[in-house]
Amino acid sequence: MNATVTIGLHRLYLGDAYTIRPALGWMDADVLDPPYKIRAEGGGRYRKARPHFDQIVDEQLHKDFDRSIINPLQCGAAVVFASNDQLADLLAHLRGCFHRHALCVWQKPNPQPVANKHYRPDVEFYVHAWRADMHPIGNLAEKLRVTTIGAPRGRARFGHATPKPDTLMNKIVRNVAGETICDPFMGTGSTGVAAIRAGRIFTGIEHNPKHFETAVRRCTAAWEERQAA
Repeated sequence: MNATVTIGLHRLYLGDAYTIRPALGWMDADVLDPPYKIRAEGGGRYRKARPHFDQIVDEQLHKDFDRSIINPLQCGAAVVFASNDQLADLLAHLRGCFHRHALCVWQKPNPQPVANKHYRPDVEFYVHAWRADMHPIGNLAEKLRVTTIGAPRGRARFGHATPKPDTLMNKIVRNVAGETICDPFMGTGSTGVAAIRAGRIFTGIEHNPKHFETAVRRCTAAWEERQAA
């Protein structure tokens, strides 16, 4: 099932990112929160009380992704979230594609109380890579590589297992140069909300119909709020 929703200057696509994104052409920045490469088993009694672990498996959000979707011929910069086990391959890919890059950290003061024979998940990584003419923008306070923001809980998750907080996405959007922003793994639309609020032109792609509907609702609300301001 494929669908396209237009919200002002913004377009949201329901479908496969690997088919749709190459056909969209140039974007100033691609901002991606793709499936992580993580162990999704274990957790014991703690996991039984938290169904989002099973949701990660059901929605295949732990199976890694094909990095060819990050194409320097189609974007001037890329911001890519990644798990610890993805970083080495992701950094090698980006280094061969862009002029420079920075490893940034989302630090969580409220991490899940699990370790699963590893370190606690109190940070998530993202890499900002750019062409020479698309370097990061913002003032000194906005250019910090480490951002401390609580992980979404309850209703702020919007029914998604791995949402990113709006405050974090607002910061990331402020750092990317250009007018057009694409999120090929849109989820519930947090990148789109941040982009629309910042006056950028947003294009999002999501293959899950339920999350797509949420993204349409949230991006529509952001657009209406901006129009009314």
